[in-house]
Amino acid sequence: MAALLCFASALNYIDRNTLAILAPTIQKELHWTDVDYANITALFVFSYTVMYAISGRIIDRIGTRKGFAYSVGSWSLVSVLHAFANSVGQFSIARFFLGITESANFPAGVKSVTEWFPMKERALAVGIFSAGSAIGATLAVPLVTFIAIAWGWRMAFVITGALGFIWLLLWLRYYYLPEHNTRISDEERALILNEEKGKIDQIHSTAVGIKWILMQKESWGCFAGRIFIDPVVYFFIFWIPKYLHDVQGLSLAEIGVTAWLPYAAMGIGTILGGYFPKFLIERKNWSLNKARKTIMLIASLAIPVFCFALTLKVSPIAAVLFMSGIMLSHGLWSNITLPTEVFSKKIQATVTGIGGTLGGIMSVITQKLIGITVGSHSYLPIFIFIGSAYLVAFILVQVLIGKIGKIQELQTQ
Repeated sequence: MAALLCFASALNYIDRNTLAILAPTIQKELHWTDVDYANITALFVFSYTVMYAISGRIIDRIGTRKGFAYSVGSWSLVSVLHAFANSVGQFSIARFFLGITESANFPAGVKSVTEWFPMKERALAVGIFSAGSAIGATLAVPLVTFIAIAWGWRMAFVITGALGFIWLLLWLRYYYLPEHNTRISDEERALILNEEKGKIDQIHSTAVGIKWILMQKESWGCFAGRIFIDPVVYFFIFWIPKYLHDVQGLSLAEIGVTAWLPYAAMGIGTILGGYFPKFLIERKNWSLNKARKTIMLIASLAIPVFCFALTLKVSPIAAVLFMSGIMLSHGLWSNITLPTEVFSKKIQATVTGIGGTLGGIMSVITQKLIGITVGSHSYLPIFIFIGSAYLVAFILVQVLIGKIGKIQELQTQ
């Protein structure tokens, strides 16, 4: 199940990163400006943002098996359709619908983790799931550049989009809830379901209102991790190849050789962000709260150091390594894991969806600001924001959530 979720996130990021990798090539051919590109990316983030909370609610209602299948099948088709775009307007439409269809990935994935993994393993399971994002972004760079150089940029959209239909077949064949899955032992099923019936996820009804969720300070602690950190993720998704091209002077082929490293580092970080707390809990007898927050704090303190280094005049390889340090630390922070450690699985997708929407709103704003800042100034203000975002988010988690690992008792409407 973890492998299927990891594969889905990989496809999600391959499809959304294809345009970022090809942006310099397409800009030259179709005569885009940096502002045009920023507007296209902002439109993707906008539709993704609007649909994120809606998708989360839909997943909670129809279930992960159907919801994930609809989402991946749809975004794969939309990704292929990018190959037929010829103008800023047509790419904007394609990105708008890609944002809508990709929005269910994380709500569905996080909910799947809570359906299949006990509490102490959820950070690691979410780490493996989230690592798919980094794996996808990592593979996208050499894969897309190779296809574009060999057969043209349009074929890159066709081939990467078509991969989603392979995943769809595997998902529909293998993914079922533990109580209905015949491929696991009775002992494993009992372990999963007994925990679900215990104190961690007690609930009297499935009817939990969004108003109740929004009134909980713990919700806003989870949301803070998305509001301040999601813009950083979108910057790295959409602007690393352009930064390396514009500031460091790398060609498309050189970007294909080097730009995958930060995404690979993020993948390693997401797995370590789950492994280290699990290790500290099992081997050192630490609480989940102490283990998770220690790793989050270390990451929050490391990121400003890497950001400061990027403000200096550095070589291309040094810039890639410093970016990799930021992405590794981002993975260690594991912001998307927080809802699984605070709320019942009954509302996992909804809480994740609302957080993604709020983070997306901030990201829409910052995408526009990034385009203006890069076009008229430099990347310096961007790295200043990144250096402070994780520390602010950590402080808000400490104040609003308090103890991580204490599942909030739900109040029905």
